[in-house]
Amino acid sequence: MNKEIITIFDTTLRDGEQSPGASMNTEEKVQIATQLERLGVDVIEAGFAAASPGDFDAISKISQRVSNSTVCSLARAIDSDIKSAGEAIKQAKMRRIHTFIATSVIHMEHKLKMTPDEVIKRAVRAVEYARTFVDDVEFSCEDAGRSDMVFLKEITDAVIEAGASTINLPDTVGFRLPQEIGAMVREMSSYTKGRAIISVHNHNDLGLAVANSLESISNGARQVECTINGLGERAGNAALEEIVMALKVRSDIFRDFQTNINTKEIYPSSRLIANITGIEPQPNKAIVGKNAFAHESGIHQDGMLKNKSTYEIISPKDIGLDMEDTLVLGKHSGRSAFKDKLSKLGFSIKEDEINSAFKRFKELADKKKEIYDDDIRALVTSQMTNIPKAYELISLQLMDCSNGVPSAAVTISNNGKEITDAGIGDGTIDAIFKTIDRISGYQGVLMEYKVKSVSKGKDALANVTVKVNFNDNEPAIIGHGLSLDTMLASARAYTGALNSYLSMKGMLKFRHTDSRETI
Repeated sequence: MNKEIITIFDTTLRDGEQSPGASMNTEEKVQIATQLERLGVDVIEAGFAAASPGDFDAISKISQRVSNSTVCSLARAIDSDIKSAGEAIKQAKMRRIHTFIATSVIHMEHKLKMTPDEVIKRAVRAVEYARTFVDDVEFSCEDAGRSDMVFLKEITDAVIEAGASTINLPDTVGFRLPQEIGAMVREMSSYTKGRAIISVHNHNDLGLAVANSLESISNGARQVECTINGLGERAGNAALEEIVMALKVRSDIFRDFQTNINTKEIYPSSRLIANITGIEPQPNKAIVGKNAFAHESGIHQDGMLKNKSTYEIISPKDIGLDMEDTLVLGKHSGRSAFKDKLSKLGFSIKEDEINSAFKRFKELADKKKEIYDDDIRALVTSQMTNIPKAYELISLQLMDCSNGVPSAAVTISNNGKEITDAGIGDGTIDAIFKTIDRISGYQGVLMEYKVKSVSKGKDALANVTVKVNFNDNEPAIIGHGLSLDTMLASARAYTGALNSYLSMKGMLKFRHTDSRETI
């Protein structure tokens, strides 16, 4: 029996990046896009081209690298947005423009200050203009979950006539229950009668995004919009891995449907995105959480030893997770083995970058007894800055503060010139950061500081993530640092945030104040 394909529309690079603290640079976005392609994602929403020159550049580069997935850019129903989207994706083999406007009464009256007729005219104009750039246009009725059904049908008719081939019905604020979403999708699917694909985009404010997505599929939706690890603003979006594995594991219920997802790439995708964004899935997160396959209860352990199916409905290998976690590379490993490992971990990087990563791997192998997959992921991810480094950390020396004031001496290279300074602080970390501020002349305010071990053992790598605000009028910047020494990792993270700020400073002033609208 032929099964219907459920289109997986991944918006990790657009909606997922709107998670607080999840901003990514261009090279990181390209790496994620190539992994999403390997995962088998049908449509990659690569960003919001009009948001900034940085977003435009990332979408353009992704369009050049990705060939097996459709590359999509979001655009408000504004000519300038649509033009930016069309130009950003023009080199993609398969391309889509995703345009939207709000359709709920509360949004039309209070945000748009437009009448329903004006909204329809704007929507039709947007779709018609988008069609001058691409054949594949998706139209979203923002806040469809709280929109009037009569009006939804009216605007849907209009945009389909204008050329939209996908109609997306977002539950923008995560308000609806599964039976409500199901009823809306069923009615809209019946009404459109195959004239367009019905899509859903469910937010997780009530923890129902995945349930709502599955209910939508049962009632006629043939595209679901989702993110890896459920990333997204507020409580996040429907998690791709949960939707896909629910369809696979419960094929008795969803017997008529399948996806193009290669499930063995789920775990590598999850780890790549967690390492890049610094946002770890909660330990008990379904499918990809640290404890998703952990069994501590004696009764459970006994059952697992006798037959794994007693307590395990998914095999870790089905999602690409090797539970052995054995040492596979060391200081005697060659470049070919290292390159092969990078490929298996989901990385697709250029030859010169492989050389640089291999050198760092060898340096680490000389210092660390055992090298785990997570060590390699962290090492390669930390290299993906690909931004001009105005300031580069050369050395760090800390003074014994057991009986005195915490102090740090820092040497930083700035445009080839080494500068050394020292400072004191309320603690060692504070002393390091204040000294870097003194050298650079930029005063950063630390908003968040996180440190975690990358793998296991006393010699585990420390991965430090900082969130720093260098300007009250601009967003806080994320910096990552990696080292066997936590203090050195912290200094690298802070310096990385400073470099990112200086690199982004020119593009931030072009960002539209409302360009991060959500659907």
